[in-house]
Order: sequence, then structure tokens, then C-alpha cells
Amino acid sequence: MNPIPGRLKRSPLEVLLAWAMDSAGIRYVSEYRFDPVRRWRLDFAFPERFLAVEIEGGGWIGGRHNRGGGMEADCEKYNALALAGWRLLRFTGKTVKSGEALQVIQQALKP
Repeated sequence: MNPIPGRLKRSPLEVLLAWAMDSAGIRYVSEYRFDPVRRWRLDFAFPERFLAVEIEGGGWIGGRHNRGGGMEADCEKYNALALAGWRLLRFTGKTVKSGEALQVIQQALKP
């Protein structure tokens, strides 16, 4: 598992997806900073492919991503990511737990 500098722990969904990618032999970077000015980080990144993965947790419990301020911040981050030429894959807990997230990542990484 890749270490996460400056962060105490991953969310349970991030741990599950990291485990799945590790088991599948997929190499990734955790907590990747894609912008040299902002402190934005990506849950997982494949910098050489300009592919970003974000886990959108808390969907059914009113988590940060579903409240006004969190949604605004996410939109700003995701728009900056797109303008920098990145592709973004977003996954919910359901898609991580079902294995769908891993399948989509594998498809996106195909040459």
C-alpha cells in the first residue's frame, strides 16, 4: 500500500479500493497534489495517464460532499482538474464495495 504523507488515515472506502487495486497489481499514487498552488489532493492518481480517482463518501448520511460548501469546493477542484487536462473517475461506496470501481479503473488504464 502506498504511504500517504501528511495524512493520518484513509477513509474505509479508500482502504477498500486501495486493497482492491493492490490485489490487482495496479500502481497508483495516494493523496496526489495536482495543482502547485492549491492544497487540493486526489484520493488516487495515475499522473502519467492524467487519470484521477475520487471516492464520494457520505452520500446517504449527508456527508461533506453533499452539503453546499462541500459541493462548491468539489466543483471548483474538479473544474481545475479538467482544465489541467485530467480525466476524473468518481465512485460511491456502492461502486467501491461491488467491485465496479476497480473494473472501471482497469478499463480506464487499458492502453
